[in-house]
Amino acid sequence: MRCPFRPYTWLLLVLLIFSGTALSAAPVTVLRIDGAIGPASVDYLTRALERAQLDEAQLVVLELDTPGGLDGAMREMIKAVLASPIPIATYATPSGSRAASAGTYLLYASHVAAMAPGTNLGAATPVQLGGTPGKAPDSPDADAKDEDGAMARKQVNDAAAYIRGLAQLRGRNADWAEQAVRESVSLSAREALERDVIDYIATDLPDLMMQLDGKTLQTRTGERTLETAQASLERHDPDWRVRLLAVITNPSVALILMMIGIYGLIFEFTNPGSGGGGVVGGICLLLAFYSLQLLPVNYAGVALILLGLAFMIAEAFVPSFGVLGLGGIAAFVAGAVILIDTEVPGFGIPLALIGTLAVASALLLFLIVSMALKARRQSLVSGDASLVGSLAQVTGIRADDSACGWIQLQGEHWQVHSPTPLRPGQQVRVVGRRGLQLDVTAADEPPSEKR
Repeated sequence: MRCPFRPYTWLLLVLLIFSGTALSAAPVTVLRIDGAIGPASVDYLTRALERAQLDEAQLVVLELDTPGGLDGAMREMIKAVLASPIPIATYATPSGSRAASAGTYLLYASHVAAMAPGTNLGAATPVQLGGTPGKAPDSPDADAKDEDGAMARKQVNDAAAYIRGLAQLRGRNADWAEQAVRESVSLSAREALERDVIDYIATDLPDLMMQLDGKTLQTRTGERTLETAQASLERHDPDWRVRLLAVITNPSVALILMMIGIYGLIFEFTNPGSGGGGVVGGICLLLAFYSLQLLPVNYAGVALILLGLAFMIAEAFVPSFGVLGLGGIAAFVAGAVILIDTEVPGFGIPLALIGTLAVASALLLFLIVSMALKARRQSLVSGDASLVGSLAQVTGIRADDSACGWIQLQGEHWQVHSPTPLRPGQQVRVVGRRGLQLDVTAADEPPSEKR
């Protein structure tokens, strides 16, 4: 009996099978954010989403463990998530991790919100300099007439409306989202699932992929049906650029870079031509300024730091005997304390670091002042004072006047006059100067009073 299928029919079936396998094997891109959310996190997420589109990924999984971060950076990341044509699943993992503050907003904004057992989210109240962590500014204890309290209430109301809008967009618990902002409450993974704050609890990434298989998600470009059970996981860790940006946008590192830059320029100005101080100082100073313009800085703090550094530089050139230097240290410490206009975890400057830099600056200034005082007590080594008392040998005498001649002294050829006749090769002592002529006596004679 002849087979009812023609050869090209078998070929078509094979192509359909491989085509279906290829479609089901669309990759899943896996990203990872650990620590505070800042400018480096924005750069990492936006570039990773662009790469995921080029790789035709069916899903992007953002593994998250964060105490929070900067409001501006968080909003930039949420904009990227909402505009992504690829579904994004934010997954708080591993156990013991948290998606606090800015992490809660990211969970609400994502197409899929998942947590591992033993994780938590919440405490989404915006915290600014001078605020009280864990206490909403619109509480009964807040002074309604206080201007700072009014500004804080505006920030809280804005944040509450923002997260409520995200919750309504994704169909999640909007009431609890607002409560997390106004009262800084938190939830465990199990409680978050029960209250419809998240979508899934998954023990690990393969478990999450199995739960998502066959789900249909709405994206900016339309619906996407996931086939993640057999999908390959392509992990894209932060590259060197993101790691470098994360380092230099750390406020503590930015402050250290600024100090190295200033001291490098001081060394270059005091030792012209050395080159190393100017090159290192210039690079560090530019990196510090780049870092500060990405951070929520208090410009009064920047002004105080620059004023303090200017005073310290002036101390190296002006004989103020430490007055300018001590004033510069005081201004630097005050500016460093108020430099970063936020109390977000990971973006504060430790007082220990500020104290260490202040002490190092004080020691440097003490060294400069002590060297200046020591130099004042030393005898002059230039000008007339260095000539008087010097010994030299007569190199020649005038033919018409044996009391006049020439000597070689300090690399220069001088005309000399002596009260007694001179002879070539004689040792003489300088006792005075008159313009371009030196007065000398024989070396074996006691020096007379200068004229």
